[in-house]
Amino acid sequence: RSAVDVIKNHVRLQALPARFTMAPDIMQTLNLEDRIALTRAVVSLLDNWGATAVQQIALLALPPATRPGAIRQFRQSTPFPESKQIMERIEHLIGIADALRTSYPHNAHMGNIWMNRENHRFDNRAPLAAMLEDGLAGIIAVRTHLDCAYDWNISGSDNKPG
Repeated sequence: RSAVDVIKNHVRLQALPARFTMAPDIMQTLNLEDRIALTRAVVSLLDNWGATAVQQIALLALPPATRPGAIRQFRQSTPFPESKQIMERIEHLIGIADALRTSYPHNAHMGNIWMNRENHRFDNRAPLAAMLEDGLAGIIAVRTHLDCAYDWNISGSDNKPG
C-alpha cells in the first residue's frame, strides 16, 4: 500500500479533500499495522527518489542518535517514532508524492527523475537536494511548487473576507 492509501483508508480521514493534511498526532491514532505500512511506504518513496539512509534520516528529522541501519528496520516491521515533527514532514513528503503522481500520471518514474533534476526554482539545485540542504523549509518549498492547492491553502487565499 502507498502512504497515501494508508492515510486515506484510515477511518478518521476518509472525508479528507485531495489536498489533505494530517493531524500531527495521526500516528497515535493509526493501529500498529497501519503505522508499519505508512513507515514502509514512506521509506520506499524516499528510496525511489534516490535518498540514502543518511539522507532519509535527515529528511524525516529522525532523532539524532538514529543510525543508518535503522532504515532497514523501518523497511521491515518497525514504525517511525511517534513525533509531531516527523509526522509533519511525512505529510509534506506524501503531498509531494501525490502532486508528482498528478503531474506525471502516465509515467511514475518521471516524478523520481524530477526530484533529482536541477531546477531553477530551487537555485539550480535538484528538489531533493533543496529539501536536504534547506530542511523543512525546503520540503515545503518543493511541495508549494508542485501542489497549487496546497499553495493556495497556505497562502490564505481561500479565506473569505470578514
